[in-house]
Amino acid sequence: MPIKVLIIDDSALVRSLLTELIKNQPDMVVVGTAPDPYIARDRIKALDPDVLTLDVEMPRMDGLAFLEKLMRLHPMPVVMVSSLTEKSSEITLRALELGAFDYVTKPKFDISKGLHESCQEIIDKIRGAASAKVKNLIRRTVSLQVEKKNCADVVLPALTTNNVTTEKLVIIGASTGGTEALKELLSAMPADSPGILITQHMPAAFTSAFANRLDRLCRISVKEARDGDRILPGHAYIAPGDRHLLLDRSGANYTTRISDGPLVSRHRPSVDVLFRSAANCAGKNCIGVILTGMGDDGANGMLEMKQAGAHTIAQDEASCVVFGMPKEAIARGGVDEVAPLAEIPGRIIVRLAAQGQRVIRV
Repeated sequence: MPIKVLIIDDSALVRSLLTELIKNQPDMVVVGTAPDPYIARDRIKALDPDVLTLDVEMPRMDGLAFLEKLMRLHPMPVVMVSSLTEKSSEITLRALELGAFDYVTKPKFDISKGLHESCQEIIDKIRGAASAKVKNLIRRTVSLQVEKKNCADVVLPALTTNNVTTEKLVIIGASTGGTEALKELLSAMPADSPGILITQHMPAAFTSAFANRLDRLCRISVKEARDGDRILPGHAYIAPGDRHLLLDRSGANYTTRISDGPLVSRHRPSVDVLFRSAANCAGKNCIGVILTGMGDDGANGMLEMKQAGAHTIAQDEASCVVFGMPKEAIARGGVDEVAPLAEIPGRIIVRLAAQGQRVIRV
């Protein structure tokens, strides 16, 4: 059956453009549109759509208020389509926290051209939303109360030699659903954790606000990575949007390297790039983790990490919003163990203890 889409946006132009884009897909049908949440509520009941596209700024009720009510009373996959700026990127993070599947940035100028250029992204995210597990979208709405204290050749050469060191690291890759998965994982990590490097598929305007939000929630310190940062215990470094994050060495110290090289596995930042750099620089002294996400970015890099001696963990299907990336990593033989998201922090700590790393869990 085709994917039934309901478009909710106060702009008649946007509703018309999205309808045109979606109707051109053989596996989709627009069952209706709505200019505000009140009309949308009635049309959801009458039309039973599979996926909603939802704007944020609308009359009578804003999109976030509607999303919160929807996920509490009638949960279903939602793709946010809104013209959010860097200043208001907290709104997008809040939408994901409330249970939105994903988001697309609506252009501020020349909307027709911008939406047509974003057509494939919009369609891919609607397809992903249609296959998402609603129960996991709901689970993401629960706030965590934690006190704070191969294709990569174009960016990084293939593995050749391994620099020997005893310092441990945790390397994480994620995509769709990853913002909330990372919040759950990092909030459970103790303050004396080894340094953590993260690539999360995210546009440039959002990564700084995302890092700041995690920093407020976690016992470890979280920041957007900068070129040349020394990687310290108790700190996590998130790849800046639209830039690759790589692990590097400066003498005896681990450091970060930021690259604006070409897309790898269709992404920048790319999980494959980060994982390959970890295989090169850390090998058996790192733990690789691949979380929820569409596509296969990270699958080849995780295999290289495992071949270099790293221990690798994939999030299991039941706790993923989208099982694409972990599934591909497992299929290619790069995963040592598969675990529910809630158990991954404990698995990391147990593995570090087995490697002689003392970690105090508080």
